[in-house]
Amino acid sequence: MGVAMGTVGISFGSPTGGVGFNVSSTVSQIVANLQGVETPWKNQLTALESQDTAISSLGNLLSTLSNDIGSLTDFQGVLATKQGSSSDPNVIALTSASAGAVAGTHTIVVNSLATTSSGYLSEIANASDTLSGSLSIEVGTASAQTVTLGSSDNTLAGLAASINNAGIGVSASVLTDATGSRLSLVSSTSGATGGLTVTSSVSDTATNAALAYTTAVSGVNASLTVDGVGITTSSNTVSTVIPGVTFQLLAPSPVTAGTAETVQVQILNDSAAIVSSISQFVSDYNAVVSAVNTQETSNSSGSPQPLLGTPTLTLLQEQLLGAINATNSQGDIGNLSTLGLSVNDDGTVSLNTSTLNSELNTDFSGVVSLFQNSGGFGPTFSNALSNLGTSNVEGALSLALAADSSSESSLNQNISSENTLISAQQSSLTLELNSANEILQAIPSNLNDVSELYSAITGYNAPTLG
Repeated sequence: MGVAMGTVGISFGSPTGGVGFNVSSTVSQIVANLQGVETPWKNQLTALESQDTAISSLGNLLSTLSNDIGSLTDFQGVLATKQGSSSDPNVIALTSASAGAVAGTHTIVVNSLATTSSGYLSEIANASDTLSGSLSIEVGTASAQTVTLGSSDNTLAGLAASINNAGIGVSASVLTDATGSRLSLVSSTSGATGGLTVTSSVSDTATNAALAYTTAVSGVNASLTVDGVGITTSSNTVSTVIPGVTFQLLAPSPVTAGTAETVQVQILNDSAAIVSSISQFVSDYNAVVSAVNTQETSNSSGSPQPLLGTPTLTLLQEQLLGAINATNSQGDIGNLSTLGLSVNDDGTVSLNTSTLNSELNTDFSGVVSLFQNSGGFGPTFSNALSNLGTSNVEGALSLALAADSSSESSLNQNISSENTLISAQQSSLTLELNSANEILQAIPSNLNDVSELYSAITGYNAPTLG
């Protein structure tokens, strides 16, 4: 005999056998049947989660591409970088060329270098001798500062420490050689503005010798001619003569047959860095397109990719193709094809670096206009990426993730509610079937009791069940 519930059968053999049935197994089968209603919901969740993974991956690729175009649209980015060269690095060494530098060639003659004022006090034979008196130090046109020796600083080392601690604008040290020791003073400022004027009344109490100050080097400005204009500078590091360019004066220009050498300083646009940046942009753009194309195929098991046939995928394809083919409403370069970029049949892009280098050399301002002018390719492409990606809450991918999240929340709620209902039914079924099983298992005993009662009344001995 069998009792069916849905597709679940309860088999307990002979009704008088007292065997009953397996309640736990029966309840498990019934619960499994009840849980079947959740299968479509769980399948939908799996599909949505796969879409989320694909969308997030595309979002990361778009973010990388956005950074690439950002370096090209940034006014201080790669298109503004400069590099420089000196025709005689022994005379002039270029230190830096900032974004504010203008490409061009400058002629420079270095007449003389800037020097830093320095001097020293008379030497003494014993550096530990006690000193007395004071030292008056004047740096450039600043007020003179006086350092008076006391009991704590009345040696050469003590005097040097007091001068350094006074913050006068002078560096003091003790120089010692085979003939003795002396106090050395070096101005902290090069050129004429750092010239030292020192008056000494210091004497060695052991010998009563006065320690006079001697000027070793006078502070003078550097003299040079830049593009025919005479220039003086207090430092050999020159950063204010050519805008955005810092260079170092290393030596006076060599003189040949009475004529000083003219050093050519060239400031160039960093074409190599620009080509590298645009090449990276092309590579990352192709990565996005390839990922989108992959979503139009089936995976290795033959199942369709998560975004196949979705409006999101269609929108990505249309917007990317439109963005890469955007025209420049300003400037003399109409689109990327002039730079050597061409769109392939699969939507990816190829770059001819020779064409790009040629355009950078012949029309650099046009390239800058293409990427940076309002209405140019650069801002248009950046805006398209923003409208597509996950960094913008209103971007297509962000909205797709939000829609998936809402659907996932609803499905999870349905599953949770169904699980609560099934759990309650499981408890109820377990109680009911346990009760029924107890009754079935008690049937043989009950029948024996009836048989014994019948025998007692009738005298007929019925066979015992069990």
